[in-house]
Amino acid sequence: MALRPAVFLDRDGVLNVQLVRDGKPYAPERLEDFRLVEGAAAECRALKAAGFALVVATNQPDVGRGLVAQEVIESMHERLLERIPEIERVEVSYDPGLGEDSPRRKPGPGMLLDAAAALGLDLSRSWMIGDRWRDVECGKRAGVRTVFIDYGYSDEHFTNPDFTVGTLHEAVAVILADRAAAAHA
Repeated sequence: MALRPAVFLDRDGVLNVQLVRDGKPYAPERLEDFRLVEGAAAECRALKAAGFALVVATNQPDVGRGLVAQEVIESMHERLLERIPEIERVEVSYDPGLGEDSPRRKPGPGMLLDAAAALGLDLSRSWMIGDRWRDVECGKRAGVRTVFIDYGYSDEHFTNPDFTVGTLHEAVAVILADRAAAAHA
């Protein structure tokens, strides 16, 4: 069985709108605050049509910190999958990030590695789209190419992405252009 390429997508800030306070992004804490980034479903359909498996890889440390119920996060993921059925899998780390790094908590590559093993994915032909340095570092550690959506957060950057863009649409355009160039090479 041939391994498939994938696009791994961070959830908050990539697929759904985050709340930004004092230049820092925050995940929605209530289901009624969970809304998709404009065009997210269409962008995912375009990636799927180009032959990519779609996997969400998301840190949800507020569950581990006791600030948000796991059921709320799972309800958000149900809504996400209803609205974007092209997503094959949602990988979640509830690790609160209060001590040693967990291999499944980004920047650790565990969520990507687990999805690759479960779905038969070729990491060497895959991508990670994220809006935080942890997403980029996770992708690098997993051996995938990375696209960073730069929203201008007051966040430090520890790892250089392969590409930097301003929107999900631009991120998808980079990946599709690369796919088309590889097909014609």
